[in-house]
Amino acid sequence: MASIQVLYEDNHILVVVKPVNMPTQEDESRDPDLLSVLKADLKLRHGKPGNVYLGLVHRLDRPVGGVMVFAKTSKAASRLSETVRSRSLDKIYTAVIHGKLKHPQGTLIDWLLKDTKTNTVHVVSEGSAGAKQAILDYQLLGSKDGLSLVRIKLHTGRSHQIRVQLAAAGSPLYGDQRYGSSVNRPGQQLALWSTGLAFEHPTLKEELRFRSLPPEQHPWQLWPELIRNFPE
Repeated sequence: MASIQVLYEDNHILVVVKPVNMPTQEDESRDPDLLSVLKADLKLRHGKPGNVYLGLVHRLDRPVGGVMVFAKTSKAASRLSETVRSRSLDKIYTAVIHGKLKHPQGTLIDWLLKDTKTNTVHVVSEGSAGAKQAILDYQLLGSKDGLSLVRIKLHTGRSHQIRVQLAAAGSPLYGDQRYGSSVNRPGQQLALWSTGLAFEHPTLKEELRFRSLPPEQHPWQLWPELIRNFPE
């Protein structure tokens, strides 16, 4: 496939690198979405009649690129979905943030509430109706020109979680117009990348690990050596 990089494929799963600014699945914009593009490609490559099954087990925000896994069978979808629910899907992200967090590494725990009318998420008090707990670990990798490169391990998969939690901690992501409009300019690309994904194969029961590095462009290029040697 010319436009979508495939990292791994067998009869059960498909692991790809999602391009930035492509919706994970069809939305109101009607722009080409990753799920539909992959299904069309599978249909073409394998000459399958009718609809092609491809299960969506996790998502990335539209501006975010990087590693994603899809299920090619309903059995794989069920088992991968359970992996997500049990927090056994190991998700690693890289982000560029404004400033520095209070500590070079640590854990952020917040309660998030989504406003479906505006598609925005807010940090609220524990116990607020409809709020969900959000947990992530972060590690500072480097700082330069008022920006910092951080490694993030996601424990929960809440909507806009990384963006909201880091903004609430005082360091919004570079390019995030929604949660950091006071420090970002229109047109800047959100600097968040799904760098690593690890999980047990749904049928082979062996651990699989995949890695994708951010593009060599600003602001990532401020740390070329760190990016190339990004810790797994």
